[in-house]
Amino acid sequence: MSNNALSSIEQAFTPLQIGPLLLKNRFIKSATNEGMSPQGVPSRQLVEFHAAMAAGGAALTTVAYCAVSADGCTLPSQIRLDRATLPHLRVLTDAVHAAGGAVSAQITHGGCFTFTKVEGKRRPLSASGGFNKIGLMSGQFFKRAMGSTDMQRIAEDFAEGARLAREAGFDAVEIHMGHGYLLSQFISPLYNRRRDEYGGSLANRMRFPRQVLRQVLDAVGDDLAVICKFSMTDGVRAGNRPEDGVEIARHLAEEGAHMLVLSAGMNAESITTMFGSSFPPENRAVVTNPIMKAAMYLQQLAEKPRDFSELYLLKYARQVRSAVNIPLAYLGGLTSADGVNTLISEGFEAMALGRVLIHDPTWVNQLRDGSMTRSGCTACNRCVAMMYTEGGTSCVLGKPGDPLLNSMPAAG
Repeated sequence: MSNNALSSIEQAFTPLQIGPLLLKNRFIKSATNEGMSPQGVPSRQLVEFHAAMAAGGAALTTVAYCAVSADGCTLPSQIRLDRATLPHLRVLTDAVHAAGGAVSAQITHGGCFTFTKVEGKRRPLSASGGFNKIGLMSGQFFKRAMGSTDMQRIAEDFAEGARLAREAGFDAVEIHMGHGYLLSQFISPLYNRRRDEYGGSLANRMRFPRQVLRQVLDAVGDDLAVICKFSMTDGVRAGNRPEDGVEIARHLAEEGAHMLVLSAGMNAESITTMFGSSFPPENRAVVTNPIMKAAMYLQQLAEKPRDFSELYLLKYARQVRSAVNIPLAYLGGLTSADGVNTLISEGFEAMALGRVLIHDPTWVNQLRDGSMTRSGCTACNRCVAMMYTEGGTSCVLGKPGDPLLNSMPAAG
């Protein structure tokens, strides 16, 4: 039977080729901060978290925020891709493979979006220097514009991070180019005020992110799928608009990315654009870090309340779909079989799920056998704050993470 003769749900369970990687179906667990790497060491809880995603039916699960440089971490508990973490990451990738899935490492650098101070470095790196509004809470009041030597080092750090991911058994890497992290700081005019060949026009602002993508492809592109996640719109005045998102996609496709994950928004300025709905006040109650608690409070004051609606980023994703001819993973509020039908019928090759799979890792299998067509996730966004708890990220409607497992190194 041809794909054309299959229903949309059946097509969602057909294999998908992404570069050198063949996925068993079209469902991807998107990267979501797990809070399961105390002092940067992947825990047994992190292993169980991702193995459950694979066992529940997701073809590919994504390990969030693996920093490629010591100065690239955004939080003290963030994974650093280095030799010390390889044994722990190997336990994780082996567990995911044993559960029948593939696994991706999201490789990133926080730039000036960091709450971690690096010894010997007074100012975090960014596209442009000057006042660092993100650093107000952590005492890093200024940022430093990257020079050519910085760019060469960071690009090689991304390439080496990808090589280490390959050595740790990962099947793919996802380069994070959105949400206000370093590469996003180059892409967005909100952060990039440069007047050299890396600033000004979008083509210039894409120059360094394209360099990073090229070096990662050259390093591992024959062995691992190389995916790029980016913001189709920054969702804030003076940032990138949807038409810019289309051009960003064209640049990444031209450079050779194997697939794009279509997200939106910025962590500090427009988080409701990213999540499609507002954060509840209850989130601050579970956060013990005073810096993060204060940041969340200020963020809620700055953004207008928004109610959740399914497929809230589809209007932007359609524009990208019409502009490029490479695999696209839609991300943003998929909660039902009807949503799957819509995305498949509109030509999206893959579907990335975050909150839905945190709520129930088995949802993909239940969708396949017809036992459930709509997720029980309420998009309350309380799972986001759970990453700061001892057990790590979990759904408040279900079982919390295990603090004991989360205190035990994966390879311990």
